Amino acid sequence: MLNIVLFGPPGAGKGTQSEKLIEKYKIDHISTGDLFRKHLGEGTDLGKLAQKFMDEGRLVPDEVVIGMVDEKIKDSKEARGFIFDGFPRTVAQAKALDELLEMKELVISGMISLEVPEEELKNRIKERGKTSGRSDDQDESKINTRIKVYLEETLPVASYYESQGKLTKIQGVGSIDEIFTSICEVIDSY
Repeated sequence: MLNIVLFGPPGAGKGTQSEKLIEKYKIDHISTGDLFRKHLGEGTDLGKLAQKFMDEGRLVPDEVVIGMVDEKIKDSKEARGFIFDGFPRTVAQAKALDELLEMKELVISGMISLEVPEEELKNRIKERGKTSGRSDDQDESKINTRIKVYLEETLPVASYYESQGKLTKIQGVGSIDEIFTSICEVIDSY
């Protein structure tokens, strides 16, 4: 079973590349952003709690996120694998994910990190904000907070998977198809 962590800062192109990878490899998509939006759209208590943290540009607590991921995996019994998009965001989440997968006799095949310079990220997020309707994509201070949180709290996850020999860095600047080809070369090596 192919289980990939697609990693990178906000605006790196994880969502765009995930769509292409799902189509090519026929694996299920686990995006915490999508899970949060589902709960927000349904007005669940969990969704309201997640929204409070997201509005402040902060990370949603690990136990909430892991519970959502576990639920999604249980609901995907026929999956050929998973692409984790925007998750795990902390080393604690990475360890919890490894433990969760181990209980299901699964492992992470590898982490692919999209590397994009900070100014490019800010420009991409602002452009996305013009069409996404997401208020956090249109507010410069929230964009800066999200990038700062990524650098301080999320980036260490790459070292966690690197210590397991599972990290590959891909240049995330270029055409969507060029980046996709580079990602596929890595996945095909698994």
